[in-house]
Amino acid sequence: MGGPLVLAAYLALSSIAGPAGRHVLRRRLERGKEDPARATERFGEPSLPSPDGPLVWLHAASVGEALSILKLVKTLGEIRAELQFLVTTGTVSSSKVLKSRLPARTRHQFVPYDLRRGVRRFLDHWRPAIGVWTESELWPALICETHARGVPMVYVNARMSAASHRRWRRLPGVSGALLGRFRKALVQDAETAGFLESLGLPKERMEVTGTLKGDSDALPCDSEELARFAKRLDGRRVWLAASTHPGEEEMVAAAHASAAARVQGLFLIVVPRHPERGPQAADRLRESGIAAELRSDGKLPSDSDSAYIADTLGELGLWFRLAYASFMGGSLIDVGGHNPYEPAALDSAVIHGPHVKNFAEIYKRIGDAGGAIQVDSARSLADAVVRLAEPEAAERFARAAGEACSHDDGATARAAEVVLSFLPQGSGQN
Repeated sequence: MGGPLVLAAYLALSSIAGPAGRHVLRRRLERGKEDPARATERFGEPSLPSPDGPLVWLHAASVGEALSILKLVKTLGEIRAELQFLVTTGTVSSSKVLKSRLPARTRHQFVPYDLRRGVRRFLDHWRPAIGVWTESELWPALICETHARGVPMVYVNARMSAASHRRWRRLPGVSGALLGRFRKALVQDAETAGFLESLGLPKERMEVTGTLKGDSDALPCDSEELARFAKRLDGRRVWLAASTHPGEEEMVAAAHASAAARVQGLFLIVVPRHPERGPQAADRLRESGIAAELRSDGKLPSDSDSAYIADTLGELGLWFRLAYASFMGGSLIDVGGHNPYEPAALDSAVIHGPHVKNFAEIYKRIGDAGGAIQVDSARSLADAVVRLAEPEAAERFARAAGEACSHDDGATARAAEVVLSFLPQGSGQN
């Protein structure tokens, strides 16, 4: 079956798949993957009124992608005071993190499932003046229905992995039909540009601008909590294992046990990528003889503890500020790594494993500048933690990482220019 027929079949199926969508919703509610109070948003039923004024709709998959576009929203809002903003995401965690961080004139909704009736209901209510997609969220019904209404669509911070490219290549007609509906694509790197061109996005509509994450604002934190933890941990050298995944906490625990024998007063904070895994992470540490309280229990570290499990959302800015060095998880196992801009912006030296394909270019740049240490085992992680426990070494690495990351600027400004170019001055809603 050719690409156009596959797409037509998908869209036809999405028109009648309401019962299947409701079954999916029930299952996700049972697993805590949806917000019960806002579940109907998944079928395009709004929980907020549509605002007056031209609405810029930005869609992101989850926490990291959503946070990366907040500076873009803020920039657009500063340039055009009449603009209103809608950010959609698909995860409960993203809605919780965004709750206290949305810029002025911005509201959040869960993106509807890719069912045509729900998508149409969503578009009928919100009537966006423009749709802005980020990274790799390409839902066919959402794209086709938005395009059918004449809403200009822009693809910003676009990124595609080799694995995603291989999957899309199996349906070249589908990918071309979807990508061809975007007026402009701002991509993170040349590799992504090549992938998108091969899938049907016209080269003349693409521009390599780097990542929005490179010039995002530093993660915020509660200053009172920072002071409280700094006082409790006074005199201790704190290192952080951020966004860890199953299989990594064991290595982190072994590394801490080894490093603590060489660094007096060493203290570890572990932030699981998924907070619900806090008790599992604590079990892994206890198996290595390391006692640790959980942040979700509302407890502070005790004097006898040498570790702490920060199993909450939206507090990485606090932990990066406390840590002289930060191991970025998802890199000792093949997840692809997590955002190194965040610790670098907050003067925390960067440690990472070999699996950083999601941020390969910036990790290489930081490493070449002498701002990061790559490790491949619990032993080498322990050695890096000990090495950076020397204040002068940690400061030198953190400074180099910060300088390497500061070269990434302009992506947000360029994205704002492109979005505004599709919004005529004084335009109303479509």
